[in-house]
Amino acid sequence: MANCIICGTSTEGPICEVHQEDVAFEFEGDHPSQLTPERYYRGRVDGYADFGVFVDIGNVTGLLHRSKLDRRLESLDWEVGDDVFVQVNNIRDNGDIDLGWSIRQSEREFRGVLVDSPDGDYLADEYHDDGDEGTADEGAADEQTGGSPEETTETEAEPEPEPEYEPEPEQESSADEQSGGTPDDEELAETATNEPESGRQEDSETADIGRIAVEDLREHVGDVVRLEGEVVSARQTSGPTVFELRDETGVVDCAAFVEAGVRAYPDIEADDVVRLDGEVRVRRDEIQVETESLVELEGDAEAAVRTRMDEALEARARPDETELLGDDDALDAVAEEVADAAATIRRAVLESRPVVVRHDATTDGYVAGAAIERAVLPLVESEHATADAVYHYFDRRPLEDGVYDMNDATKDVTRMLGDRERHDEKLPLFVFAAAGSTAASMDGLELLDVYGAPRVVLDGRPADESVAAEIDSLVTTEARTAATVAANVAGAVNDEVREDLGHLPAVSYWNEVPEPYAELAAEAGVDEATAKDLREAIALEAFYQSYEDKRELIVDLLFEKQTGLAEQVAEQFRTKLEAEIDTATANLDERTVDGATVTVLDTDAYTHQYDFPPTRLLLDELRRRLDADVVIGVGTDELHVRTDDALDLEALVAALQLEAPDAGVSDPGAREPKVEFLAGEREAVLDAVVDAVAERALAASA
Repeated sequence: MANCIICGTSTEGPICEVHQEDVAFEFEGDHPSQLTPERYYRGRVDGYADFGVFVDIGNVTGLLHRSKLDRRLESLDWEVGDDVFVQVNNIRDNGDIDLGWSIRQSEREFRGVLVDSPDGDYLADEYHDDGDEGTADEGAADEQTGGSPEETTETEAEPEPEPEYEPEPEQESSADEQSGGTPDDEELAETATNEPESGRQEDSETADIGRIAVEDLREHVGDVVRLEGEVVSARQTSGPTVFELRDETGVVDCAAFVEAGVRAYPDIEADDVVRLDGEVRVRRDEIQVETESLVELEGDAEAAVRTRMDEALEARARPDETELLGDDDALDAVAEEVADAAATIRRAVLESRPVVVRHDATTDGYVAGAAIERAVLPLVESEHATADAVYHYFDRRPLEDGVYDMNDATKDVTRMLGDRERHDEKLPLFVFAAAGSTAASMDGLELLDVYGAPRVVLDGRPADESVAAEIDSLVTTEARTAATVAANVAGAVNDEVREDLGHLPAVSYWNEVPEPYAELAAEAGVDEATAKDLREAIALEAFYQSYEDKRELIVDLLFEKQTGLAEQVAEQFRTKLEAEIDTATANLDERTVDGATVTVLDTDAYTHQYDFPPTRLLLDELRRRLDADVVIGVGTDELHVRTDDALDLEALVAALQLEAPDAGVSDPGAREPKVEFLAGEREAVLDAVVDAVAERALAASA
């Protein structure tokens, strides 16, 4: 038995089952069947095809299909021969290897490197760094792992492997040992036994070093400086431990080295306030600090740092004034709430807290989510130097029916706890756009609250009372779409993208666009016809693979304004919708009750289930087209109501419970009026609903 290199538990090899996906593997086999699915492997780009990228993994070749990429194939910057990291998803019976995308594209982002050989896994005895190869014999490995300097002579020592933190050629290498660098033999002998200084705050008081802000580090390259701030994350690489340190001005990576793959300062964790002394280096045009001393601050010293950071972050997070996108009384009434929500989102980015946007899988939801994404991504990029930060610190995930139920919440909690365990990440800020405002989302929202994950709700409908009491930051209004609310919040989050947002509200209105937003769209070069194409194209794409964010496609449609793409997809939308409308209108059941017309569609019998359009979009379109007071869509055990008049759903449900007491009638808390019941009482419920809504329609028109 051995111990897992990450968690230390007993296991058959160097890595336990739980942490298989946390390390990168180098493949030494010669047949696809020897690969292990779900593992991440180092590969080399072999070539491109129209449908993806071929990647060599040792002695076998797999295909990374374009559908598995997180970006367009044309925008992938890999060259033939580049070292890359991919996940093995599946090995087919014919030997074909299906590969998956990895957002981790450098060795430093994994927690170790192992060799996958036919005889079993073992620790790699040579380390690579983003395509640069290097070797280390036993003597050099001893120096890297703290071996005795007497064991190495000038004739025995070979250069160390090139490190993850590779020094610039013109810089001194006095701190190379800390980052796994390539020191000469004399330096190895002097430093091989050095251990990082650790302890409490008083241990670092002996060094007379001035404190430097992270934003000023580029002016101190080559200097030993002192930083004070909060540890955002600590990740173990095959070489150094990398601490991501945040102060009131920014975030920087700090490398600390004891032995290759061994955790430095194991008592230091995320959220600890620390004082760190180290030398400022530039590597691949990124500022990094080679740690010489790292101590946790306590008591008054900790409190002083936290107070300084909180005050500075609050000042940076809250805009001086909130300028709304247009002259709109409806948004003016909630301008203060807009500013509060924007400050909450900005602060999450500034304190390195991931932002997760959960939005309805509709045009309104996608446009609202895309608005927040457009504002947040540039802020993430400016705060974090690493290229993949936008994938670590921002995510957008659609929701079915705009309801955040326990299934969604459980997935989110499982993921966020796993990220905290594996990467020491903070718990994310959840932003709900065109979602989460109804009582049906309470169970999911409360589960997030159990773990202390902050929540923001942005919607174009008033939130249910239970949600309003539960949510940390809430911005809702009537007679406007959620996308209108979200676009105004996004403009307050990031003023530099304001010009990108002006046309978004107009895209989200199926009926008449409010004048301020029609004008904004026109100023942005989006006329009424183009807005209609965009609206319909996004509605169609939102239906397919509704669990995917479709980031690149949405960017092309909304921000690149590729009108040809929008026209093509919108034409598909109209063709599919018209076909379903024709089927539905031929099978409508029109009922007249005391002069009120109620139109009923049996959605089980006369719609194509699991095909476009979804029931709620079809019923919305029928209501717009038909000369009926009320449109009802009835399924096996649920019933949807569409009417131009205000509908008191609570009163309707109470009346139905009296008329059909055995039907188990209930309000599921959906965003649009919906009633659930027992399938066996379907006809009794339908008759009662028709009578009740007709009576209310007549009363409203009187």
